[in-house]
Amino acid sequence: MRICVFLSAADLDDRYTRPAREFAELLGKGGHTLVWGGSDVGLMKVVADGVQEAGGRLCGVSVDFLAATARVGADEMVVARDLAERKRLLLEKSDAVVIMVGGTGTLDEATEILELKKHGHTDKPVVLLNTAGFYDGLKEQFRRMEDEGFLPVPLTDLVFFAEEPVGALAYLEAVTSAATAVGQGIE
Repeated sequence: MRICVFLSAADLDDRYTRPAREFAELLGKGGHTLVWGGSDVGLMKVVADGVQEAGGRLCGVSVDFLAATARVGADEMVVARDLAERKRLLLEKSDAVVIMVGGTGTLDEATEILELKKHGHTDKPVVLLNTAGFYDGLKEQFRRMEDEGFLPVPLTDLVFFAEEPVGALAYLEAVTSAATAVGQGIE
């Protein structure tokens, strides 16, 4: 599976890096490919290192103004013209999306994939990895949107909330296996 991970490029403390590294190791050991923003700094580097060290592949999508921080030695690296093209390429190159801790860029990427799902423009599974309760407020806001009629589809059809890395990957593998079985006429 090619798993796109939206996350921060900031240097963060252990409460965020430890679970990110754990997810990366699970992804790599599972033979999956990380599709990510391509940066070799901060949390992005932690995840790329973990995937690569565990035997996974790396597919980076950087952007012109961040190309100087792009990871050397990725299996594939594309440099987009701008952030809009970068988001499009990240989604095109992936089978699923995991949203990890991040700032406004991560939030922008997260809301775009959810908006695409809401309108039926993608059916990729999306997991929000709520490390250390980072997204508790956003989770509450999404539930309010659903309760008050702002979401035309159930929240559970848009995003799966995982509290731990193992739960995030287990969900993606189960959903992908189920979709493959249905696609092959097996149920």
